[in-house]
Amino acid sequence: MNLDLTNKTALVCGSTQGIGKAAATQLAKMGASIILIARNEDKLQSVLSELDTTNGQSHIYVVADFSYPDQLKEALDKKVNSNVHILVNNTGGPAGGPITNAGIDEFRIAFNNHLVCNHILTQHVVDGMKAEGFGRIINIISTSVKAPLKGLGVSNTIRGAVANWSKTMAGELGPFGVTVNNVLPGATKTVRLESIIENKSTKTGQSVEQTEQQMLSQIPAGRFGAAEEIADAVAFLASPSGGYINGINLPVDGGRTVCL
Repeated sequence: MNLDLTNKTALVCGSTQGIGKAAATQLAKMGASIILIARNEDKLQSVLSELDTTNGQSHIYVVADFSYPDQLKEALDKKVNSNVHILVNNTGGPAGGPITNAGIDEFRIAFNNHLVCNHILTQHVVDGMKAEGFGRIINIISTSVKAPLKGLGVSNTIRGAVANWSKTMAGELGPFGVTVNNVLPGATKTVRLESIIENKSTKTGQSVEQTEQQMLSQIPAGRFGAAEEIADAVAFLASPSGGYINGINLPVDGGRTVCL
């Protein structure tokens, strides 16, 4: 199995914590040079110092806030050339709540943070991928694209849009050796999961422990996932051995999703 990413460059979004950081760490271990993107420069510098360099990789970071797509585009134009082989689109999800209570601005902001910024990033790197005959675009979204999750109305909507954007692009880019796939994390030990549990606990009046147990009861594996387990799925799809997998939604959720 060829998992070697030597002489490849990976641009990883949201890479100062959670799944994004785990993905950047794993891809660096496989030999890739990493471009970290997030909005907190101190955290970016910290992660940069931790990345593997045993294969002579050169890592850099870009400071960008996805709430401002034009600023993201400007930052990419200044710091990132088109020689990127792997793009990991990863952005923190919208706040929870019933869809009927969601304000119009919540949809607009989430659409910009996810789909619009994903598109800006893809357009920046895709010509280089096509020229190389090798490209991997991997979108970290949600199992909600298969079965909407209760209390995550805006997220369900936007994630679905990203999934269909991705599937459309997979068909267009496949002939050039570029694959486009979605990784769908289940309940994963991240800051976002902690926030979701705390919000559910507050709304239901249950303790945090009771809320956790209720969520765990819906997962056949009987535990929450680790960010590194999501990163392993990303790493395989990014590798040369993942080259014939294109246009899929891959749940990494311990079996929680109830549909195929």
